[in-house]
Amino acid sequence: MKVYKGVLESYPAKNIGVFGSSTGGAMTLSLCLLAKQENLPMPGAIAPGTPWSDLSKTGDSYFTNDHVDNILVSYDGSLDSMARLYANGHDLKGPFLSPVYGDMKGFPPAILGAGTRDLFLSNTVRTHRKLRKVGTPADLLVIEGLSCWQYTLLPPDAPETQYYFKEVAKFFETHPGN
Repeated sequence: MKVYKGVLESYPAKNIGVFGSSTGGAMTLSLCLLAKQENLPMPGAIAPGTPWSDLSKTGDSYFTNDHVDNILVSYDGSLDSMARLYANGHDLKGPFLSPVYGDMKGFPPAILGAGTRDLFLSNTVRTHRKLRKVGTPADLLVIEGLSCWQYTLLPPDAPETQYYFKEVAKFFETHPGN
């Protein structure tokens, strides 16, 4: 939030795009919730990639992609422990920890990305549906055969990497400042 406020001192909010993957995707959404709470202008567009938008083990892909996602592997174990450590005793479904439970009305246009083998695929789909339900223009990219944020870890010349970043770049070119 401090960085966003600092950027707002030099640029109009409509010209700011915010991007993050996994936890960074959730932080992108939480930034919008905090901006709304503090009556700050929203960024022009956001790109939460495979957002960990629900720290609780809620959503089909936590089960169907268990041990299929070759990056995160399973919620049980390290993710569960990290979620509880990060929450520090707070409710895992609190909106600033799990932004899918927050009020997303008034959010900027969004492009969300996930993979078909992504443990966070359901988080991404649920976030996309919630944004659309409140009237926010939102695109959803689902990349065949990839795990959580793997499209950001592949070599830059991999077709999946090129596709994802080309789509996100096109989205940011057409949304902020409009």
